[in-house]
Amino acid sequence: IANTSGTGGGVVFIPVFNILSAENVLPLTPARILGASFLIQCFGMTMGALTWLRATHKNIPARTGIPAPQFWRMIALVLLVSAPVMLATQRFVHVDARTTLVAFKIFSVALGTALLAVTWTFNRNAPERIGLNRFDTVTLVLLSALGGFATALFSVGTGELLALYLFLRHFPLNTCSASAVIASSASVLMGGVHHILAGTVPWEVVALAAPGAILGGFLARRIAHWLGPLRLKTLVGLWIVLSGLFLIFANIQ
Repeated sequence: IANTSGTGGGVVFIPVFNILSAENVLPLTPARILGASFLIQCFGMTMGALTWLRATHKNIPARTGIPAPQFWRMIALVLLVSAPVMLATQRFVHVDARTTLVAFKIFSVALGTALLAVTWTFNRNAPERIGLNRFDTVTLVLLSALGGFATALFSVGTGELLALYLFLRHFPLNTCSASAVIASSASVLMGGVHHILAGTVPWEVVALAAPGAILGGFLARRIAHWLGPLRLKTLVGLWIVLSGLFLIFANIQ
């Protein structure tokens, strides 16, 4: 799920670990849940990024969806904005666990709903775009700042907002997924250092989950192309919405 579209692994790990913790199957504090999500993604998203990179290393638009220099400039722009915001948020912003979890639920449901809406309405048959314009650049700067803030709190955000925007603007599948996966990988690698130093990483959980995340990252590109853009965006959007709604229901209970 994380590496087919660029929606980081936190959309899977945060709900699952909270459910397991609530059921006392795998008791973890919110800080350790977040630390586990960051570190597992370091393995899974990095494998996914390497897999996408292997398919996009040549300067051929068909590999990246858009011209390769523009592809790499876009990723650099996103990380130059999002990384400092993420690191500053980790260092200086402190919120209580309940606030963080509720915010994650709202963020996830809104993200998934928006993705489903644009997929099945005006973007369904629109022609693919082949380049970024000035409006895209300005919007990506703003979304990257928000994504960096969200990533610090939820372990997801930068890649998700990048993928959502590119899907919304109807860029090719390779552009949307590859750029979001690469940006997510770089984000969690940088952000994971904070949790290692803070001692909030449950290494036994990471050791169990990392091999599966690596396997998923390796297979994701093939699965993404097999599904195609419409089915891929629909399945990812449904997962995000349903997992977020489940967390809301569990919280009410």
